[in-house]
Formats: sequence, C-alpha cells, structure tokens
Amino acid sequence: MRAPNARAARHVVAAAAVALAVAWSVIPVAAQRTAITGATVHTLVGDPISNATVVMEGGRITSVGAGLPVPAGAQVIDATGLHVYPGMFNAFSQIGLQEVNSVDVTNDHSETGDFNPHLVAATAVHPASERIPVTRANGITHVVSAPSARPGGIGGQATVVSLDGWTVEEMLIARSVGMVLSWPALATGFCSPFGCFGSNRPFSESVGERDEGIERIRGWLEDARRYARAAAAASPPPRDLRLEALARVTAREIPFLVLADGARDITSAVEFAEEEGVEIVIVSGRDAAQVADLLAQHDVPVLMRATQNVPIGDDDPYSQTFTAAATLYEAGVRFAMTAWGSFGPNPPSRTLPYEAANAVGFGLPAEEAFKAITKYPAEILGLDDLGTIQEGSVANLIVTDGDPLQIRTQMRYVIIDGEPSSLENKHQMLWQRYRARR
Repeated sequence: MRAPNARAARHVVAAAAVALAVAWSVIPVAAQRTAITGATVHTLVGDPISNATVVMEGGRITSVGAGLPVPAGAQVIDATGLHVYPGMFNAFSQIGLQEVNSVDVTNDHSETGDFNPHLVAATAVHPASERIPVTRANGITHVVSAPSARPGGIGGQATVVSLDGWTVEEMLIARSVGMVLSWPALATGFCSPFGCFGSNRPFSESVGERDEGIERIRGWLEDARRYARAAAAASPPPRDLRLEALARVTAREIPFLVLADGARDITSAVEFAEEEGVEIVIVSGRDAAQVADLLAQHDVPVLMRATQNVPIGDDDPYSQTFTAAATLYEAGVRFAMTAWGSFGPNPPSRTLPYEAANAVGFGLPAEEAFKAITKYPAEILGLDDLGTIQEGSVANLIVTDGDPLQIRTQMRYVIIDGEPSSLENKHQMLWQRYRARR
C-alpha cells in the first residue's frame, strides 16, 4: 500500500506546484509593487527629498516624493534614517566575460582576428559569474560588458546588463551601446607602472605603422558604407554580418568606443572621427586631461580609466590620475568614471565608488563625482532612463546608511528592476569562514 500512496503524494505535490505557478502568473501587477519609505532620496535631478517614498512596479519607478501613499499589497522596505541613491554604473568592464584571468576556459572576451564588428558581448555574458554578486554587493547595479579588441582592431559591440538575473535576457538593458575599437597607438617603446622601456626603431617607423592602422580602419568604414548602399538596392549582395554591423557606426546609430591613452592618439582619433563623420567615445583616456580643450570643442565624451592608478611617463606628476577628472570637468568635457585599468588585466568593478571618491580630494565636486558613476555614463551611452530617481526611470537603486563614496558606508539594500537583490557573495562567504577560524 505504501507505493501507491507515495505515487499519489507525488502527484499531489506536482499538481500543487503547477497550481502555484499558474496562480503566480495571474497575480495582479499591483501585488508585485515595491515601495521604499521614510528615506532621504537623492534623485540627481533636484534637491534631496526627506522622508520620501519611492514606488516601483514592473522594473520602473512609478512615483517618488514626500508623503506619498503606499499602494495596497506592495512589498515595503522601511528605510527610515537611510539614504536612497541611483544604482552605480561601471561604464566599461568585462563582467560576465572574464572570470579567472589565468584560466583560459573561464574567459570569453576576445576572438581571433582584428575585424569582428558583428560580435556582441551579450551572447557571451555568463550570468553565474562569481564576479557579479561581488560587484553588486558594493552598490553597482549595472555595467557595460565589452569585448577586447586587438591593437588597431575592432573587437565587437559592448552590452549593458543589470547585475541580477538567471539569464542574459533577464539581465539585458541594451544589447549594443557601442563598437569597441582599439586605436592604433603611436609608440616607440613600452610603458608600464614600473617604467618606460625604449625601442631601437626610429620614430618615423612608428608613425608609418600608426598611419597604416588608421588607413585600414578608414577602409573598413568605406566598405561598410558601400555595403549599406548596395543592401538598399533592388538586387542586394549576399549578406555580410561584419559590414552590416559596422554600417551602424557609419549611420551614427552607435558610436565607436575608442580605447586610446596617449594625447597624440586621442587627438588623432578625434580628427579621424571628424573626417569620417562618425561618433566616438574615448575609453581609458590616460592623457585626456592634456587635450581637454580639444575634447570639449568637438563634444567628445570620455569614459575615464580608474583613478587609483600610477603615472606612466617619467615626467608625469604623481597626482595625474587623481586630478584628471577635475580638469575635464572644468573644461566642460562630458565624462564618466570607470574602474577600467586598475589592478591588472581583470579590474574589479566593485572599486568604482572609490575611483570617484579619490577624485574628490583633487578638485572634483562630490556631487559631480557621484553623477560620474550614475547619471553621466547613462547619458553618454544614450540610456536616459538610467541613473536618476524619477518617474519612468529603471528601478535600479541602492539603500545605504551614508555617502556611497565613503568606504565605511554599508549597502542595506540593492534594488534591481524594482526588486531587492541578494547581497551574499564570495568575498563575504570567505570572510565569514576565515573569521571563525581557530
């Protein structure tokens, strides 16, 4: 008699599970609302609002203000005495594409060849990456995940994802926000934090090599323009995914995300963009402050490399990386700050708030520093519904006990798509394990 009863029990459990799933799918949307109450809300579009309520539904902010009623059935987060800010945005990273740098099978950020405009980072992002919860726990709610590009090559298209979700489709904010291009560098040697090491080849040879690389990129763009014209004709040519993708740049649908560091390289990239009629965003931009007036004149934004870095050139001032943001700000250059280029080839995005904080001590206003890791990167990449707390914005928020730029500040809640996300992560797990060691 036990076997039939066991089978019957399993049928009952299965039926109950199905019924629960069906019931959940038809729960009224209003019951899935979330409200944060009693907090000081820093909207970044006006003055902070004291004792405010933020209501979220369907992954969006539906209302924000003081004294708002809490919708019936909403999940309530009591944030009395706490602060609510937009979630932080690391605007250039390889989150989800790179796990352990020395273990090749955990890395999927680069492909063979120099010309890969058709590749999209979203197809390779790994939602179960251990780096995602580590980053999320420090208040970074969304990132740009970008493929690598070989020197002088096009690596593919960068993707914006939220840092929570079972699948890439759940995480996806924008499939493509730019085409990654590594600008041909003008260099006669190799520089690292340990010094610059010269080369015996003449400068003219380096110039010739750089110019050849630029002409190759120019040729790719011309091929893309011709392909786009032919594709619109009555008898289109066979489909070419590479040229089809690059044609989005020539049509100014997406910009080139140009990895360039030296002042000469940045200048030549800006001049190239003007000649070719394409939009660019400088990425890394070690010497961008040296050509700030040029960048402001041509309205070329910069996704800055990490502030916590050391100067490269023999004659660079010690404070070069710390003062760069203030220099760009004073010159009127649109900029955002990233954690790119810090701590080796696999930089930790979780340090993002401290990259911004270090610039504050060297002349950048604190409010501008926080906007540079929330609102400004979203604006630069054309994502105007990110980075602020107002009706219609994506509900990626953080609830803290203080200023997010301060290292002692704790994240009390991280909200992604309007729902609280877990703060558990590998760093926390290891800390708890070894803290209890005897």
